[in-house]
Amino acid sequence: MPASIPMVSVLGPRDEFLAIMERELDAEVHVRGNEVTFTGSADEVARAADVLTELITIVRTGQGLTADAVERVIGMTGTPGQPHPAEVLTQNILSTRGKTIRPKTLNQKRYVDAIDEHTVVFGIGPAGTGKTYLAMAKAVQALQAKEINRIILTRPAIEAGERLGFLPGTLNDKIDPYLRPLYDALHDMVDPESVPKLLTAGTIEVAPLAYMRGRTLNDAFIILDEAQNTSMEQMKMFLTRLGFGSKIVVTGDVTQVDLPGGMKSGLREVQGILDGVDDIAFCQLTNRDVVRHRLVGRIVDAYDRYESRQPQQRGRS
Repeated sequence: MPASIPMVSVLGPRDEFLAIMERELDAEVHVRGNEVTFTGSADEVARAADVLTELITIVRTGQGLTADAVERVIGMTGTPGQPHPAEVLTQNILSTRGKTIRPKTLNQKRYVDAIDEHTVVFGIGPAGTGKTYLAMAKAVQALQAKEINRIILTRPAIEAGERLGFLPGTLNDKIDPYLRPLYDALHDMVDPESVPKLLTAGTIEVAPLAYMRGRTLNDAFIILDEAQNTSMEQMKMFLTRLGFGSKIVVTGDVTQVDLPGGMKSGLREVQGILDGVDDIAFCQLTNRDVVRHRLVGRIVDAYDRYESRQPQQRGRS
């Protein structure tokens, strides 16, 4: 262990990170003073050494480690040809109010890099994978860097078969439930006191997808969220709003389509239509990219084990 790196920074308070390494790695971990050694098969020892190297690299950046980061490093280490875990976990997107937003998985890094490199990006995957959150962080970053003049956040205002006309209240009241998740993420990234001013000035616009029709959006970072609930026609309408100096990110989960029966999802069909078109990228995120509290993951695993036993238990009763 390099003398400049405090042992507790890598092993964790009360050896919390050491316990994770002992639990998750097949190699045995031995610590004596400032020296860490591993025993086991050559492959497992090599992987454990790589994990320790990545953890030290992260500590050296001054970022510090968490139990979650240690588990993610272990999960990412050992796959040849992939970016180093430290490279993924120390890539800063946006820092605000003492909080830094970074990718936490390899696929999230690929997604963020694709947004940098392409004009139109599709982020497709289940809830909790950071599709919309990371896109919004990139949008705020672009606004702060004056790469664009405004951010436009939009969603189709139809979910679970509900239409705006059946909801109570004024138009704003009807729209608000659909757009609230976008506002919540926005408040994480922008000083809450400045959000109303940015909205009033039109620097940030949050609106239903229907409001995009007939417009050409120049010098803007445009995010379409919940895109699985767009029709084929809506998806074409939205993508053709792209103006000069603008960037589009489309996010959604093709397994959660709430459109009326028989209507094709624009998100499901668009990859087949645009596959191979230059300057368009499709990024797939999976359940392995879900970012949640470690305990939530254990709860889900426990329920999965419970549910897998149910047929056997019913058979015995």
